[in-house]
Amino acid sequence: MTKTKSNIGNFFEDFSLGQIIRHATPRTVTTGDSAFYTALYLPRFAVQSSRAFAQAIGYGEAPIDDILVFHFVLGKTVPDVSLNAIANLGYADLKFLAPVYPGDTLTATSEVIGLKENSNKETGVVYVRSTGKNQNGEVVLDYARWVMVKKRDKDAPVGPEVVPNLPKSVAPADLGKAVPPLNVAAYDRVLAGSPYVWGDYEKGEKIDHIDGMTVEEAEHQLATRLYQNNSKVHFNQYYEAQGRFGKRIIYGGHVISLARALSFNGLANAFHIAAINGGRHVNPLFAGGTLFAWSEVLDKAEIPGRSDIGALRLRLVATKDKPCAEFPLAGADGKPDAAVLLDLDYWAVLPR
Repeated sequence: MTKTKSNIGNFFEDFSLGQIIRHATPRTVTTGDSAFYTALYLPRFAVQSSRAFAQAIGYGEAPIDDILVFHFVLGKTVPDVSLNAIANLGYADLKFLAPVYPGDTLTATSEVIGLKENSNKETGVVYVRSTGKNQNGEVVLDYARWVMVKKRDKDAPVGPEVVPNLPKSVAPADLGKAVPPLNVAAYDRVLAGSPYVWGDYEKGEKIDHIDGMTVEEAEHQLATRLYQNNSKVHFNQYYEAQGRFGKRIIYGGHVISLARALSFNGLANAFHIAAINGGRHVNPLFAGGTLFAWSEVLDKAEIPGRSDIGALRLRLVATKDKPCAEFPLAGADGKPDAAVLLDLDYWAVLPR
């Protein structure tokens, strides 16, 4: 009998603690990718939108959007880590460590740092730390994430449970490494779209981003293909019709990109995501839903050695079919509001 050459992906029992996985395929990032990303989400941050603006303040050219870099690196990991995943559960200790420019080539590796079989014996949670590097071997992105993965055989033996102890937040000293020294005097706030910089925000402040964006079936599939993310649950209606939802689920990163783009209205000068402290996909999203978002300033921090930029710790909440003027998060019972899709805790960099 000829062994199949097709890849069916890894199941929970195929992973082992400490396992190192080198992922295919290297991806060269282009301005075409950025243009398509803009068409999908409408990001308007000036540093990523304008080469002239970026060069005036100290960049070599307009960098690639941070979340697009994240999608490319995560997309590399999908065939090996989450092809058979039921859900992507969360992120922690995610750091952007170097700018990515058009023409850079990204590769990714992952280490299995935790494994936890679920009580139903049909699934388990796989914890990985993934690293994205450019063609020079520089680390541009490093993060932990955990996914719920199917077992091939319910009765397959598994190793001892190991849940990694991940940091609750990224320290301010580790922020801003992907931002060159800025000429703040050349930072044109009018062209950037807002007069408000780091010093104008206060801890505890909440911002309704007002605008909403409806997700279409074709758009979320085009987006996920852009990232070469081939997770089955996003594409295959034939199989998903027989699954728990009866339809394709939208990639959680699509929600992150939409919410980040909407946050421009109120946070236009938060041009760089330096780190993601943690995040949860609270509820799934399906085509036809309209996404809204709001943010809360959880903290402010000076970045050691940097007088040109400061950091805001932000909570970004995305909802489905529920405008955010009242900042929905939890119900009276303390459980997440049923409309909440995303709860993301991140550090953003702004000029000072």
